Amino acid sequence: MNFSIGDAVAVKDDWPETRGPAHIRTPHYLRGHKGQIVRYLGDHPNPEDLAFARPAPKRPLYHVTFPMTELWPDGRANDSLVVELYEHWLERA
Repeated sequence: MNFSIGDAVAVKDDWPETRGPAHIRTPHYLRGHKGQIVRYLGDHPNPEDLAFARPAPKRPLYHVTFPMTELWPDGRANDSLVVELYEHWLERA
């Protein structure tokens, strides 16, 4: 586990689906945006590998919160979105 509750993170702006067949669990609208770790959910097999029947190493999974104004310009300032994201999609903000 590389992140702690309260850490500022950014979702990697990566598009593996442009490089060939891929199963992506990270919504495209989050890529490149900043959020904050709110909960560690344990280590789980990587679903991106499971989808192709490949060996799936366990990876840390987190709840990450994003202010709506970070994601959408017309978002309400007091609203946020919480999403489950695997650690390999996150980097320090």
